[in-house]
Amino acid sequence: MAKRRHARPAYQTPNNMEIDDMPLVRIDLNKNAPVERIRIASEAVYKAMIEVANVPIHDKFQVVTRHEPDEIIYPQEGYLGMRYSPDLIIIQVTWVGGRSVDVKKRFFRHIADEIHDRAQVRKEDVWISLVDSGREDWSFGSGEMQYAPK
Repeated sequence: MAKRRHARPAYQTPNNMEIDDMPLVRIDLNKNAPVERIRIASEAVYKAMIEVANVPIHDKFQVVTRHEPDEIIYPQEGYLGMRYSPDLIIIQVTWVGGRSVDVKKRFFRHIADEIHDRAQVRKEDVWISLVDSGREDWSFGSGEMQYAPK
């Protein structure tokens, strides 16, 4: 069994497999973004989930949506000192809650650094939101609550 990187309790599935999280990632970007940028953003989020947030390998559920330029709306005058461009990538990760502020900060930084380094997107244009949920909020198919409380 892999060494745990943080103190949150893992969940034991009915077949005694220890799991830690079940993320769903949504990536929204301009439809004119190069295909390579989509691949890099997807890989950056997945890599950060594995290396920073202790998500199991192969737990990769992602939805990528490309938008017309007028469908991604952001403050032209900037926000909190950030000035955005049409290269803005909006990433939303829904996962089981409980991570520390430090883990979340490292997660954000890892993704922004990776996308910047590999796709030459400004770090200011990597916008990330985390949505915490409970284990009972997930069904991985067949209308079942696979991680139902016992």
